[in-house]
Amino acid sequence: MTETRPDVYASRDGGVLRIVVNRPARMNALTTETLESLAAIFVEHAQSSDVRVAVLEGEGKAFCTGADLAGVTLSGPPSADTIDAANALVQAIREFPSPVVAAVRGPAAGVGVSLALACDLVLAAESSYFLLAFTKVGLMPDGGATALVAASIGRARAMRMALLAERLSARDAFDCGLVSHVCEDDAFAVELADLTHRLVAGSSPAFRFTKKAINDATLTELGDAFTRERSGQIDLLGSDDFAEGVAAFQEKRAAVFG
Repeated sequence: MTETRPDVYASRDGGVLRIVVNRPARMNALTTETLESLAAIFVEHAQSSDVRVAVLEGEGKAFCTGADLAGVTLSGPPSADTIDAANALVQAIREFPSPVVAAVRGPAAGVGVSLALACDLVLAAESSYFLLAFTKVGLMPDGGATALVAASIGRARAMRMALLAERLSARDAFDCGLVSHVCEDDAFAVELADLTHRLVAGSSPAFRFTKKAINDATLTELGDAFTRERSGQIDLLGSDDFAEGVAAFQEKRAAVFG
C-alpha cells in the first residue's frame, strides 16, 4: 500500500510504515503543505494495529534542510502557519503509539533537526550532520528544538548549536547523545532493516508504554517550548535582521546584521 500527498509518500509493508519527504530537488526543505501532509499521515495511522514501527526519511541526498526559504516574500504581516504546522507534526510524532525511527542520510538542518529528535530512535549515516542555522538568517530555533536538543545533550551544547550554528557530524552527534545510532554509509540500509526488524518483532504494548513514559519524563518542556518559540519567531519574522537573512540566503552570501 502506497499513499501519495503533496511532496510526501508513504508505504506500509510487514508492520513497517515508511514515510518519505519527497522534495529532493530542494534537499527536502519543507513548505507548510509538506508539514501538514506529514502530520496527517502520522495521525491517520496512529490507531492502525498493523503498524508496529514507523520510519521517517528523506528522498535523495538529504534528510531535511528545514523550512524552504527560496520563495519567501516579506510582504504583509508575519504568518505563523509554518510554525504551527511544524509544531503539529512534532507533536504527532511524539504521540504516535508505535516507535518512530528517523533514518538520517545527508543534512538534518533547521526544523529537520526537530523532526529527527521527535522520533524515538535516530539512525544517522556517517556522512550526515545536524545543524541549527536559524540565527544565520535572524531567527530562533523552532519546532520544539529548544526543548528537544537540550533534553538530548544538555544546555551548554544546545547553546553552542543554537547560538553559534555549530554543525555536528553524525559521529559527534552520537558521542554527545543527540542520536541513538550511527553507521557507515554503505551499511545504512542493512542497519535500518535490522533496527526495524527488531522493533517489529518486539512487544508493541511494551514499546508504547515505554515510549510514553520516557517522553513524559524528559520532554516536560516541549509544550511550553512550542509557545515560546512561536511568540519569539513571530517577532523575528517581522524584523530587519530576518529580511537581511532571507536576502543573503537567496543571494548566496553571508548576512550582515545591523
